Amino acid sequence: MSIRYALRLRPFSCYGLSMFRQLPLFIGLRYTRAKRRNHFISFISLISMLGLTLGVMVMILVLSVMNGFDRELRTRILGMVPHATVNGYQPLGNWQDLAGQLLEHPRVEGVAPFIQMQGMLTHNGAVAPVLVNGIDPAHEGKVSIIEQHMQAGVLTDLRDGEFGIVVGELTARRFGVQVGDKLTFVLPEASVTPAGVFPRLKRFTVAGVFKVGAELDGSLALVHIADAGRLSRMQPGEVQGLRLRLDDLFQAPRVAWDLVATLPGELYAQDWTRSHGNLFAAIRMEKTMISLLLLLIVAVAAFNIISTLVMVVTDKKADIAILRTLGASPRSIMGVFMVQGSVIGVTGTLAGCVLGVLAALNVTEIVAWIEGLLGRQFLSSDVYFISYLPSQLIWNDVLLICSAGLGLSFLATLYPAWRAARTEPAEALRYD
Repeated sequence: MSIRYALRLRPFSCYGLSMFRQLPLFIGLRYTRAKRRNHFISFISLISMLGLTLGVMVMILVLSVMNGFDRELRTRILGMVPHATVNGYQPLGNWQDLAGQLLEHPRVEGVAPFIQMQGMLTHNGAVAPVLVNGIDPAHEGKVSIIEQHMQAGVLTDLRDGEFGIVVGELTARRFGVQVGDKLTFVLPEASVTPAGVFPRLKRFTVAGVFKVGAELDGSLALVHIADAGRLSRMQPGEVQGLRLRLDDLFQAPRVAWDLVATLPGELYAQDWTRSHGNLFAAIRMEKTMISLLLLLIVAVAAFNIISTLVMVVTDKKADIAILRTLGASPRSIMGVFMVQGSVIGVTGTLAGCVLGVLAALNVTEIVAWIEGLLGRQFLSSDVYFISYLPSQLIWNDVLLICSAGLGLSFLATLYPAWRAARTEPAEALRYD
């Protein structure tokens, strides 16, 4: 009987090398598909896969939203505020010559004059603080995206001597005004007259309304630069400084410093990092911290894979012992359980990737639909710098997240597979 058994095994041993090369893959896939006698193990396997799917999906979605906030900060807010400004300690007279010198710098793409004033807008007893920029409508488009976001009127409606004003959508809604209505601008200065001391104020006519979906809709207003010069008591043709648009806004601090250092006259420079740099840094920091926290979800799913495989190894000790008796190497046994764990990891990661990409591409519309259904706005530009939930899917982030999920899943298979490879056939079959 033993001879016949040995003869029967001889062909198996002759061709065993090629068969054992594919054995881990075959058995690992079979264990994954098979209905286990221990339903608890199947349940833990499902939980591991769902946890990995959820972790990958949430990471892709949240990072896309953070990328969307980052994009909106650059394109909307930093499209409205100057990348850098060059100011004089005294009003600049012949600013056209200075603008020509600034445009000679290779990183400067646009230059426009400005006069800036702070004060209060009032209408029918309502009061709101405002930053008023005196602009030249002919040059403003070179440094700002305001022309692309006009809801009513156009910038060219701001004319010298007519004292027109362009306000944000939030300001217009707060005061209940539209094009043609009157607003009073109160400067933080006083005029001394024989009748006493009175605040300086001027009546403006609403010439337009803009909306960029940011906090600037309620805090910024635009007037003609000549009208702003009269209120600031400057001489005709004088301006406070020049606004710059650069080809790379992240180079603004260095470019501004270089310009002031090389240009003649008493000038000083400012850049966007002083006014909005803290917001940009906060978004970057939050993106990093949220990424690390969400990675813990994937790590928890990986630990579940370890638990699943450890229980499978315990359940399959007899099978492992038989394979070892037939000549399977410890490396082949490790491969069986690494394949099984990798199948869970690959399936969960790919499912999470698909769901995460779909959610990231449609989250703006989904949130807007939910807001319309509930009749409630989740993001208000009175509180946040935009009024909707942005999303920008970056495929490098998707690749990085999927790689992290697959990597953690693979690492989770090593310990249970190593433990399975150490199973002693005699010890495992002693009580079977």
